Amino acid sequence: MSKLRLRQAMPALFTAAALLMLSACGQTEYPNSTFTRITDFNTAIDSLWERLLFWGTIVFVVVEAALIFTIIKYRKRPGGPEAKQIHGNAVLEITWTAIPALILVLIAVPTVKTIFQTQAPAPAGSIRIQVIGHQWWWEFRYPDLGIVTANEVYVPIGKTASFELTTKDVLHSFWIPQMGGKRDLITNKTNYMWFTPNADLGTQAYNGFCTEYCGASHANMRIRLFAVQQDEFERWAKHQAKPAVFNPKAAAMAAAAPATPVRAASNTQGGAVAAAEPAVDTSGYMFPAEKLPAHVIPQTPFPAGLEYDDALLAGGDATRGATQGFLVGGCIGCHAIDGVPGAISQTGPNLTHVASRHTIASGLYRMDGPSLARWIKNAPHMKPGSLMWTIGRGEYDPVLKTTQKAGLDDRQIADVVAYLLALK
Repeated sequence: MSKLRLRQAMPALFTAAALLMLSACGQTEYPNSTFTRITDFNTAIDSLWERLLFWGTIVFVVVEAALIFTIIKYRKRPGGPEAKQIHGNAVLEITWTAIPALILVLIAVPTVKTIFQTQAPAPAGSIRIQVIGHQWWWEFRYPDLGIVTANEVYVPIGKTASFELTTKDVLHSFWIPQMGGKRDLITNKTNYMWFTPNADLGTQAYNGFCTEYCGASHANMRIRLFAVQQDEFERWAKHQAKPAVFNPKAAAMAAAAPATPVRAASNTQGGAVAAAEPAVDTSGYMFPAEKLPAHVIPQTPFPAGLEYDDALLAGGDATRGATQGFLVGGCIGCHAIDGVPGAISQTGPNLTHVASRHTIASGLYRMDGPSLARWIKNAPHMKPGSLMWTIGRGEYDPVLKTTQKAGLDDRQIADVVAYLLALK
């Protein structure tokens, strides 16, 4: 390249570089970014990233500058001398071996330090949370608090949450980007991860994902993490640890209404109903629906061809849904509800306080009547590969390739929906 052409190209190069730098200065929010410092884990990772980026940038600039200088200064010219050979120059060879070795040390030391820091055992007094991966949903257990829930996990701000990661089937990977790095869930092995949300962090909701391909609905295996104040967490945990109480009045309340109190009771209506309690328990806690940021609210449309008359939901009978629909539809064969005799299966998610969650189908749909009704009617149509049966009468099961000849009609499904929305 001649000097004239180089000088002509320089303005375009500078303009491209300036535009590239300006593009990095936008104010767009990235709600699933891992470049945050809201936990000790992410602070350590972000610090390492910035250090590696700093040294990497220096290496890039020096190498590219030397390369450009060499190309220009020692380019072949008409009538110019032959290039000198440098083979056997011990000083030069030692230099270009020592410099990369030094760079590797500058990278390796902080990297190894961060690995030891993030792989160390969780501090004493941490909240234990067992994470069990399923195709395609998440089970969360708080063994020290007696809580079993699904797909939504609560952690207190300012206190360390220690996650014990296992899987029931294939490999999965647990990742909540704004909280920390990801960890794999491996068969017959328990992996560990912990982080502490910053003490000055306000009550917030975050997205999480499975990041290890695990089958047809890998992309639909989502998590919601709620970082809440200590007193809010304690109220949530105390309520979640109680058995379910069947309260038909709760079915008429919005999903964000205060939780109903719970106490164990004997079965008096056929084995699918826990004790009724008319009062409202204001001590329970659920992350306020009005505070949910837009990025954690599911926007998944209902699949074409799956019809349901939503007007039936207004007439749903929670008592009938408990004593007939929950039993006849086979729900009791796969789901556990503490306080309901016989509902002890761990095949599917625990439904003890299902209406206190904001989402269903592992975060794919909102927790509301229309979504629940369609999910009960034909879950495999709602979520590819879902292992839940097609319960709607006359519905075609895309997994089994058969039409459901028995099952529940739309009215019976409305009753089951009313019952589930009463389990708050």
